[in-house]
Amino acid sequence: MASQGLFSAAKSMKSVKLKFRIPYYTEWGQSLLVCGSEPTLGSWNVKKGLLLSPVHQDDQLIWTATISVPCQFSCGYRYYVVDDAKNVLRWEMGNERRLSIPHLLSEGHTLELRDLWQTGADALLFRSAFKDVIFCKNSTFNIDRPEAILHDELVQQGSILVLFKICCPNVQEGTSVYVIGSSTKLGNWKVQDGLKLHYTGKYIWEAYCVIPRGDFPIRYKYCKYGKNGCFSLEVGSTRELSVNSSKSQSQYIFLSDGMLREMPWRGCGVSVAMFSVRSEDDIGVGEFLDLKLLVDWAVESGFHLVQLLPINDTSVHRMWWDSYPYSSLSVFALHPLYLRVQALSKNLPEDVKSEIRNAKERLDGKDVDYEATMATKLSIAKKVFMQEKDLILNSSSFHKFFSENEDWLKPYAAFCFLRDFFETSDHSQWGCFSNYSKDKLEKLVSKDALHYDTICFHYYIQFHLHLQLSEAAEYARAKGVVLKGDLPIGVDRNSVDTWVYPTLFRMNTSTGAPPDYFAKNGQNWGFPTYNWEEMSKDNYGWWRARLTQMGKYFTAYRIDHILGFFRIWELPDHAMTGLIGKFRPSIPLSQEELEREGIWDFDRLTRPYVRKEFLQENFGDSWILIAANFFKEYLDRYEFKEECNTEKKIAAKVHSCAEKSLLPESEDKIRCDLFDLLKNIVLIRDPEHDKSFYPRFNLEDTSSFRDLDDHSKNVLKRLYYDYYFHRQDKLWRQNALKTLPALLNSSDMLACGEDLGLIPACVHPVMQELGLIGLRIQRMPSEPDLEFGIPSQYSYMTVCAPSCHDCSTLRAWWEEDEERRHRFFKSVIGSDDLPPSQCVPELAHLIIRQHIESPSMWAIFPLQDLLALKEEYMTRPATEETINDPTNPKHYWRYRVHVTMESLIKDKELKTTIKDLIQGSGRSYPHIGEAERQLSQETAALALGKQ
Repeated sequence: MASQGLFSAAKSMKSVKLKFRIPYYTEWGQSLLVCGSEPTLGSWNVKKGLLLSPVHQDDQLIWTATISVPCQFSCGYRYYVVDDAKNVLRWEMGNERRLSIPHLLSEGHTLELRDLWQTGADALLFRSAFKDVIFCKNSTFNIDRPEAILHDELVQQGSILVLFKICCPNVQEGTSVYVIGSSTKLGNWKVQDGLKLHYTGKYIWEAYCVIPRGDFPIRYKYCKYGKNGCFSLEVGSTRELSVNSSKSQSQYIFLSDGMLREMPWRGCGVSVAMFSVRSEDDIGVGEFLDLKLLVDWAVESGFHLVQLLPINDTSVHRMWWDSYPYSSLSVFALHPLYLRVQALSKNLPEDVKSEIRNAKERLDGKDVDYEATMATKLSIAKKVFMQEKDLILNSSSFHKFFSENEDWLKPYAAFCFLRDFFETSDHSQWGCFSNYSKDKLEKLVSKDALHYDTICFHYYIQFHLHLQLSEAAEYARAKGVVLKGDLPIGVDRNSVDTWVYPTLFRMNTSTGAPPDYFAKNGQNWGFPTYNWEEMSKDNYGWWRARLTQMGKYFTAYRIDHILGFFRIWELPDHAMTGLIGKFRPSIPLSQEELEREGIWDFDRLTRPYVRKEFLQENFGDSWILIAANFFKEYLDRYEFKEECNTEKKIAAKVHSCAEKSLLPESEDKIRCDLFDLLKNIVLIRDPEHDKSFYPRFNLEDTSSFRDLDDHSKNVLKRLYYDYYFHRQDKLWRQNALKTLPALLNSSDMLACGEDLGLIPACVHPVMQELGLIGLRIQRMPSEPDLEFGIPSQYSYMTVCAPSCHDCSTLRAWWEEDEERRHRFFKSVIGSDDLPPSQCVPELAHLIIRQHIESPSMWAIFPLQDLLALKEEYMTRPATEETINDPTNPKHYWRYRVHVTMESLIKDKELKTTIKDLIQGSGRSYPHIGEAERQLSQETAALALGKQ
């Protein structure tokens, strides 16, 4: 804050008093504590921090504490909420506070620090999306020092020295920040005579002011003052500063007034899968360098953000299954699919140029041909590599890239070589290479190895991908556009990461999601769940490395399935569907607990409940054949045979029977019916703790539950709702507060969380506390009593969108459910008329406008939904525009926009339509400047007088 050489008339002293003061409401059993970098404040050990004491003052709860500190004392500090044992319950966000005691203070003087709690929202503007992109042109002010205050003047006047300090990120060039108020020293509300603040870096503006005691209490506000003589006054109530009446000695008050209160910044963005982008230069798929075109279109349309799906290498199977962008082969390597081979060299041979021209024409299809495109690009890249490998691999730029990335690059290249050599990514099939070690790795990547060129080819591809994405990312920053990436929740079980770090994963499990809007029977993504206990041993180093790598290219990111950092839906690895799972971590139902409630027949509740009539109902006259092949009779019920008592076993046996023509109906129907019978249970026994149980999701829907006695039903219903909606909240909150901060603190990217699905009560408070921005999809409201979300009622800390990649587009959704379309037209549009059968441009315009005008920080629109604003782009069937079908684990991710980016850039009509929507909403607009509320001095003074 103040430098030690600030005051020229410094007086030697032994110690001064430092008083902390902060208003904050706590719950019963909670206290406030200040902890800092010096021993007097605990040396960042919260257990040794300084506890504050509360006192009620008017309608506020004020926490204070006073300590003696030596002269020239300086430190960093932060406030924490703790319980009686000084366990941290929450901490303030934002930058670490800094303090330096000025030499002006003499023995016995008191410096009072009047702070405001820094919320997660306050910290957002210090993220790279804002400081490096959106507000970077506003941060060109010269760092200045507040003017010196003479000690004699302070003593003679019996005045109080006040340091005014405010955080204001969005200050345009030529604009100054002032304090005006009721004191003559603050201009008596006249901005020309007010106190001008100095820019001290990191969006902080401050100035010292000697104010006579007689002027207190003072009322004041901060404002922006431009060269044109107009100013904008902060919104909200007038601030007030009062002091005690003691005149025995001078006082020193440092005010940290938080953020300048103005209309919250709001922006718009466009989302699109990288593979969906189409340009005149690409080969069959969107490429990293196409992002420059997308950025140009975004800026000209009024967008501040471009959002992508994951772009990591997913080449696990070497086939179209790898089109699934959330199943990473490596969480660090970029996908070769997005390489522009024309940019590999300025001296491409004529035969390669001809091959590229032919490939562009051949692969320019309606959808992505994943396998052909990958094969073509790698084939061309190998030819260029063989021509220029020595030039590139010996270059200083490559050596720099390699040295910065070798920790993941060498294992990745070795993995790709072994995958191709053994013709499988299942590293358990690699013989002596199944178990990773650094010694084995060094032999694999040795320059003496016969396959060293193959290893170097993977280095080469990653190097050029890095160059091309970096070029696009820098272009976006220069244009004021935030590039937003995607952090997948899982990795493929046959990946570089599970090979190198096997202890970080629970390889006998699978990750998914319980039933929700996307999938009524749950989802099974096939990823192994995380061993959080092991990950915590190095403070989540693997996660921190992932975020650091992403931060090289992106200034914002979406955390896929953020609920997984609270708890994950864990399934056994033999499951194929997503219903029979449990939350990890969670507090199970113990055998003792169940027995106290009169529940004791655990075999009956945990084994599939199959009766003869169920077989007859499902399989008709063929039930005897099914029973003979898959079941054994047990008392009055049937049990699955050992060779088909899991979903994977059933699928294998059904397929075998189908090949032998032994099935009475289709393979899919028989398999699904048998799966339903296998899932007809009430409780799931924990495979690792046989006296722990978990209630099956939607257990009341099972015939196993319906056939129970009334007492058992009532007990199990009560325990079910307790398990899913009550008993886990504290545990899940604690888990998230261990894991999420490791992510947030490992980079300065802006973090957004995909919080759709079954949302525990603890999720949104934790996200708000940590400054995580949530997601709101109109047709999937988080409010249980609403069928459709109301954009005008969304909170600021959200991203709102009419659709996303995991659901149908706006056009497709409008056509897929006639009854729901009618209800939407009546309740959201407010019309009793018959809705159109298609989402015509006028309707898309209305829905998009609702979202743009919402209070959400970001309104982000899939490119497909924006194209619905113009009839010319609605010729393709709406169903073909959907990117993902979450109910299909083998969905082909291949949608391509049917119009090139060059054509969209030339389309002035569409850009004007979007620009008009954004400009009329009060949202920020790139390169046009914020339309600040300009008030004349007379109007502002009159408003203050009325207050």
